[in-house]
Amino acid sequence: MVVAGRHPDENFGFVNPPVVHGSTVLSPTMADLLGHTGRYSYGRRGSPTMGALEEALVALEGKESAGVVLCPSGLAAVSTALLSCLKAGDHLLMTDSVYGPTRNFCDGVLRRFGVETTYYDPLLGAGIAQLLKPNTRAVFTESPGSQSFEVQDLPAIAAVAHAHSAVVLTDNTWATPLFYSAHEHGADITIQAATKYLGGHSDVMSGSISANAATWPALKRTWGDLGVTVAPDDVFLVLRGLRTLPLRMARHHQAGLEMARWLAGHPEVQRVLHPALPTDPGHALFTRDYRGASGLFSIVLKPGPDEAVAALLDGLALFGMGYSWGGFESLAIPFDCAPLRTATRWTPGGPALRLHIGLEDVEDLKADLNDGLERFAAVRAKS
Repeated sequence: MVVAGRHPDENFGFVNPPVVHGSTVLSPTMADLLGHTGRYSYGRRGSPTMGALEEALVALEGKESAGVVLCPSGLAAVSTALLSCLKAGDHLLMTDSVYGPTRNFCDGVLRRFGVETTYYDPLLGAGIAQLLKPNTRAVFTESPGSQSFEVQDLPAIAAVAHAHSAVVLTDNTWATPLFYSAHEHGADITIQAATKYLGGHSDVMSGSISANAATWPALKRTWGDLGVTVAPDDVFLVLRGLRTLPLRMARHHQAGLEMARWLAGHPEVQRVLHPALPTDPGHALFTRDYRGASGLFSIVLKPGPDEAVAALLDGLALFGMGYSWGGFESLAIPFDCAPLRTATRWTPGGPALRLHIGLEDVEDLKADLNDGLERFAAVRAKS
């Protein structure tokens, strides 16, 4: 990640690729213009800045990646990827634990365009065979699941999907390709919300899609036809984040796991949803397939009223309340999956919080959460 996408010899020795702002690309002759002989033809279709990030991400995704396209957000990456392999009359299998806006895209845009979506239990594995239809063209996975952190058996799912000529897509934002090689485990298309760990500083919106050789032509064509592009300054910020990705992810892994273990022993916590914990139902698959964990996981508290949860959250000093994650700062938000689920049931037995463990001192984070949990207990005792 330190050297990928860098070519100082082409940039007068400067370490970082230049930030190229541009739309028009000039050709020296009419033959070059009409023949598109230049490396770049128009700003929306690519630039040296975009090329540097794409090259770096292909290196990160691994040898199965035939190419990467960049999008202005993680959701734009999801929607572009799905549109590249679906058309009216097709059927999509979508994990029931998927990121909420992805579900909205399926139930809204795809439905209006004549694509049928069936949601499946994320733990079904090879059992998705019973849900496949003659017109099933794609199977979408997200592992671990959004908010609830179910680990999916991607190799088993991919084997069944590929036997029925369906494309396998996965949202790999949680682990990044650094900790989980999605292409190696069977994904044809792998998606990153670069807004999160790739950027790493909570100051950029971006997404990326990597495709294998079989799905790359359709993805590149769809990306171009949709007019999807990313501003050069945003590309630069993701490139900057990539240089420290291994160091940051190692810290998120260490701190997140330490916090998860500590919370698992706290009297106000019923359960910790973190696949790297040996007690987690997905731990065996996690150990088999993953090289590490990120700083994002969830906890289920003892039963208590909303006022107790508010007392916990409102008084936190280091944990902020905000959507997104993957930056240097720690975050905490309440959530309820129940209204979203259609193929499974979410019945945690108590209020649930999603935590992102940032780069602050772990002991300080423990003290902050402990104070919050004591406030939670005090309000709960009065209810």
